[in-house]
Amino acid sequence: MKIKFAQYGISHDHATGKTRVMRENENVELCGVFEPSPDVRDWLGENSVYEGVRWYSSKEKFLDDDSIQCIACQGRVSENLAFAKEALEHGKHVWLDKPAGDDLDEFRSVLDLARQKGLLLQLGYMFRTNAAFEFIYDWVKSGKLGQIFSVRGRMSSPGNSSDDHWKRWDSRGEREGGIMFVLLCHLIDQVVGLLGRPDSVTPYLRHEGEKYPWFQNNTAAVFEYPNALAIVESTCLEHDSGKSRRFEVYGSRGTAIIEPLEPPSLRLCLDEDRDGFKKGWQDIPVEARPRYMDNLDSIIGVIRGEKDPDRTLEHELDVQETVLRAAGLT
Repeated sequence: MKIKFAQYGISHDHATGKTRVMRENENVELCGVFEPSPDVRDWLGENSVYEGVRWYSSKEKFLDDDSIQCIACQGRVSENLAFAKEALEHGKHVWLDKPAGDDLDEFRSVLDLARQKGLLLQLGYMFRTNAAFEFIYDWVKSGKLGQIFSVRGRMSSPGNSSDDHWKRWDSRGEREGGIMFVLLCHLIDQVVGLLGRPDSVTPYLRHEGEKYPWFQNNTAAVFEYPNALAIVESTCLEHDSGKSRRFEVYGSRGTAIIEPLEPPSLRLCLDEDRDGFKKGWQDIPVEARPRYMDNLDSIIGVIRGEKDPDRTLEHELDVQETVLRAAGLT
C-alpha cells in the first residue's frame, strides 16, 4: 500500500526536488501541496514539477485528513518549524528540510513533541544516503580508518545566484549566519555524525564584495574534540563550485576523501593491505544516486516498521545546535 504524503510550502531551495521524488516514487501518493502565500504560489508554483498537482485551499484539508501519514515541510526556514509542529500535533510524520530554524528551544520543543507522539521527524540532509558518505561512515564507525584526528569539508556555491534565489532567505539565521547556516549545515551534519557534538566551535563569518552586504558570504568554522579537529568552509563567491565541494577524513590507519561530492568520487589511502583494499591511494567506485530518493525510501521504511530511523532525535538536536554555534547564533 502506498504511503500518503502532503507537502507544506514550496519556498525552500529543495522544495521542487522533494516534490519530484515524491511524485516519482512508486510507494508514495502525493495527495497535494499547500502554499500559504498566494504571492509565493504565483512566483514559484509555475515550476513544471507542480503541473497536474492538487493545490490545497487550506492547511486543514490535509492536516485533518487521517489518511495522510507524512508531511514534507518545504517552506521558508523561518516557517518550517511551525509547519512541523502543526503536522506532529495532527499525528503526521515529518520530513523537515534543513536547517531546522534558528531557535534551538523551538526546535527542541518540536523534537519533544515527535518523541511524545512516537512519530518520525527526519531532517532533509541529502548526504546521509550518498554512497561515498555511507562508505566513510561505515569505515569510521567500524574503526577501519583508526583513530580519527582530522576532518575537513568545503561546500560552496557560485556568486551568480539570481535575485529570486536570495528572496527566499528571510530568517535571522540566514541573514546573520549566512552561507554557513544555509548551505554548510549539510557537512556539519556529517561531522557530527562521525565525531559527535564538538567541545567548542569557533566561527569565522565575513562578508566580501558589495552585493547583499547583510549576508555572510565567506565563512569557516573550527570544531574542537578531545582528540580531533574539524574545519569546514563555505562561500558563495566561488566559480564552478560544484566540482570543488569535498569532504576529507584522516585517521591513524588511513584517509578517505570525497571530491566532488556529487556525483561522488571517492579516494582511499591505507597504511597496509586489508579489508579487500591495497596499501596506499586508490579510487573506490561508488554509485551516483539521485538526490533525496533514498532519503524518501528511508522514511517509507520507518513508517512501515521495516527499519529504524537513519538518525536519532538526539543526533538531530546535536546537529542543529552545532549549526547554530558555527553560524554565530548561539
